[in-house]
Amino acid sequence: MTASVISRSTRIPLADDVEVEPGPRKEFDVTITETGAHSATVTAKGGTWIEDWRPEDDEFWANGGKKIAKRNLIWSIFAEHLGFSVWLLWSVSAALLAKQGFVFTPEQLFFLVAVPNLVGSLIRIPYTFAVGKFGGRNWTVISALLLLIPTVLYVVAVQNPDTPFWAFVVIAATAGFGGGNFASSMANINFFYPAKEKGAALGLNAAGGNLGVALIQFFLPIIVGAGGAFGLFVAATKVIDGKKVPDIHLEYVGFLYIALAIAAAAAAYFLMNNLREAKSTPKDLLPVLKQKHTWVMSFLYIGTFGSFIGYSAAMPLLIKLNFFRQPVPTAEPLGINFVYYAFLGALVGSIARPVGGWLADKYGGSKVTLYTFIAMIAGTLGIFWTLTRLTKVPVPPPEVLKGWQADPSTFPGYKPEVIEAVNANTALFPLFLAFFLFVFAATGIGNGSTYRMIPLIQKHHAVEATEEGTPERHSALLKATKLSSGVIGIAGAIGAIGGFLIPITFNAPWVTDPIDACRSAFLVFTGFYVICLAVTYWFYIKKTGKSLGHADI
Repeated sequence: MTASVISRSTRIPLADDVEVEPGPRKEFDVTITETGAHSATVTAKGGTWIEDWRPEDDEFWANGGKKIAKRNLIWSIFAEHLGFSVWLLWSVSAALLAKQGFVFTPEQLFFLVAVPNLVGSLIRIPYTFAVGKFGGRNWTVISALLLLIPTVLYVVAVQNPDTPFWAFVVIAATAGFGGGNFASSMANINFFYPAKEKGAALGLNAAGGNLGVALIQFFLPIIVGAGGAFGLFVAATKVIDGKKVPDIHLEYVGFLYIALAIAAAAAAYFLMNNLREAKSTPKDLLPVLKQKHTWVMSFLYIGTFGSFIGYSAAMPLLIKLNFFRQPVPTAEPLGINFVYYAFLGALVGSIARPVGGWLADKYGGSKVTLYTFIAMIAGTLGIFWTLTRLTKVPVPPPEVLKGWQADPSTFPGYKPEVIEAVNANTALFPLFLAFFLFVFAATGIGNGSTYRMIPLIQKHHAVEATEEGTPERHSALLKATKLSSGVIGIAGAIGAIGGFLIPITFNAPWVTDPIDACRSAFLVFTGFYVICLAVTYWFYIKKTGKSLGHADI
């Protein structure tokens, strides 16, 4: 006997309790094919709510669900990408402020690049809850428009030479809005994909966002006139009093991202969807706060994502501090120009992230995460060893340096010992860069593998508590998806704190020499990765077989 099949096409109006915008109420086309398996074909236009979403149903997924999920993923990546770019806007801008006439100490600049990461981490939890409250599409529109605040303020500040440091700190803090986009985007996309494809989907979504760091670090120097692309673009100059000086316009990049933020909001408004099953309240997600693994995964995410975003923010200043000298804008630069290389770390880490998701799908997230921390330990020790081989560059007294900067014509030129030391350090830069890129690759893989573990941990709890094929199993799996989105938001928030702590550690106030502070910081990071390695082994390798199912996690 074969099951009877009933097909019908209908127009389903928007639910009465939902108002997403004024005007005519929207409908979306649904063609439902009813069988014993309750499968369906759904075609939903952008800008609508989807009432029935069952990605774990293979037939539903193949007959339209996958196409809709892919469309939402693409525009989610676009919006998140811009968020990351705005979030890390100051990572390069801080290193270029001197060329536009602002004079700040290395300690001030490291603090400036750290502040957006602190704010970005703190707002990730409310951004996660916002998806359930307002809908993924609706919140993507709002979060994209919020990027206008840091970009407009940025344009105003960098054009005013009298802007004080505290104002720069406040404006940099608003760039943290871009960091929140990651949490809401990941929580939203988590609902669209079945468990078997979450690792790849979340990896692509995160990688697309992470690439925003690499692109802002690559293109910002070119856009503002500082040169870049390994010398293909030459820094712009102008002549003042018969001398060439940099002609930098940081405001140009601000204008660009104002336009892109508006474009992202429009694309989300017209092309993305809200999922009815994703609706929730913060209260619905509170149970994850009581789960041990929420905090374990959050701790591990400090080691992976916190390292990625922290190193990305600090890398331009690290290169400039250790391998570059130009005490006044009119002096010939010595050493490595950071604008040629600063973007490479974020690029490698971003590309590696979906690889981490794929490896985790194939071999298990816990194993991949374990080897990730082993690699990070080796890489940071390599960076530390390279920094210990650097030659100390003579530095003039602070009052002398301030005098040169106030009147560049008083700069007497480089002493021979300064040129010799910078040249010796330049020879070590390829080794420094190689170790750093190795660490970035490991952070990217670890980001992908840890985020793959989170939904599977929740799914395992749901499967263990219910019988296959029962309504209770379906409800438990839906709840598991919501809870995993909550864990993703919390882990993302806590993990991003690493992006604040890393630049602050480089700026360690208890170490008077900035170069010594950089070296000691990498020893601190290595010790932390050893702890992360031990935690991963204890909770997800040694105890996995008993508690979480070794083959899955």
